[in-house]
Amino acid sequence: MINDILTAVTTFFRDNWLKILWLVIVAVLAYILARVLARIMAKGLQKANIPNASLFINVMRIIVVALALTAVLQPIFGINPSTLFTALGIGGLAVSLGLKDVIANIISGFDLMAGKVISPGDVINISGVTGVVEDITWRQTVVRSRSGSVVLIPNSILSTTAVEKIDPSLESLVKVPFTAKSGTDDEMLTQTLLGLVNKDCANVMNPNLSPIVKFTGLTPYGITGEIYAFAKKDVLLSTVMDSVARAIAGCDLLEQRAATGGSDVEASAHISQ
Repeated sequence: MINDILTAVTTFFRDNWLKILWLVIVAVLAYILARVLARIMAKGLQKANIPNASLFINVMRIIVVALALTAVLQPIFGINPSTLFTALGIGGLAVSLGLKDVIANIISGFDLMAGKVISPGDVINISGVTGVVEDITWRQTVVRSRSGSVVLIPNSILSTTAVEKIDPSLESLVKVPFTAKSGTDDEMLTQTLLGLVNKDCANVMNPNLSPIVKFTGLTPYGITGEIYAFAKKDVLLSTVMDSVARAIAGCDLLEQRAATGGSDVEASAHISQ
């Protein structure tokens, strides 16, 4: 039995070694060509100021694989490429109907990238989802929220839905309201609040963006205002809000009675997570 198998294998390789060699050569050349073209495309996209998303690379790889298959169909499998393409053309309508969503996503992905609507690294908000665009594939856009959740949004939805592009500093912004005691010196209050926030919240705030104190109005209890703080990357906005609120809660210059019937210190985020 083993001898028969070895004989059959030997006979197969002896009769088809040229076809096998050609198949290996084409596969190696296709692999090398795909790697080289990927590097060339990455440099070209960078020079053209077009984001280097995986969409372009994947489409290029599909084209290279298609060309490689065309090169081996006739000599190895005895299939005429033109006959295959004709058959594919006849069934193209049915295929396109079955894959209409996939085709729509691919076309929308190219439209998003070529029109520079969004690109990897952008901070966007769409239908209540806020996060950083990590990649644009041939089917979907990968968005990672500040909490670490990954949201996959079909490209066709992005091209037909309003997308808000957010400045990274605004995406990390939280606002913590306060009410100062009547008669408090505004400059002294500003320095006191900033000192408390910088001391107690440094571990959760962006070191490149300093907190800001803004006064917003007057109430029977005193002047109202907000502390603007900016969260570090990957730190939840609610964590920064809590830290700032705790830091200023015991300040003697703040009015501890709520002017609006709420809690003594209220916190709100500019952008909900």
